[in-house]
Amino acid sequence: MTGNTPTGDPPARDTSAPAREDVSWTVREYPVGPLLLAASGGGLVTVAFHARGRVVERALDRLADRFAAVPVKAPEQPVLAAATRQLDEYFAGSLRSFDLPLDWALVSAFHARVLRTLTATVPFGAVVEYGELARRVGEPGAARAVGVAMGANPLPVVVPCHRVVASGGGIGGFSGGLETKRALLALE
Repeated sequence: MTGNTPTGDPPARDTSAPAREDVSWTVREYPVGPLLLAASGGGLVTVAFHARGRVVERALDRLADRFAAVPVKAPEQPVLAAATRQLDEYFAGSLRSFDLPLDWALVSAFHARVLRTLTATVPFGAVVEYGELARRVGEPGAARAVGVAMGANPLPVVVPCHRVVASGGGIGGFSGGLETKRALLALE
């Protein structure tokens, strides 16, 4: 899939036996702290906050398990190079929408549908409540499931789960921490 526009659910993958696929990764420092970025042949597959020590080890172990390959540190890999350039522009305030191929291998079909709907319907600088996003996905009673999808988002910032907030003006949760969510919302 090119870009992060919703065009239906991702193709089904047989997860009983992981396919062997090369995975590249890098860590870059940003205003919200170090981010681990990883890409497969299908596109950007992971963005992980607080990318130091055990966080990096766990992220690489998860990728190795899913793709049946040892991730290779390769910041020059084309998708990673594009992702770092676009993230640099985003944090500098000159990019409002990411245009990267995304690999949805680390999420279920429902989570991918929620994340694609989020990306397509909540633009830079806007926010949406969990319940409203559930309605947009066609599951009006699934606000909690939408919250789970946000927490499981393997591509934060690029797939902007920080734009999803609690009803009544609350900020809601965030896998990168509430301080990081506040910083991302303030940037936009």
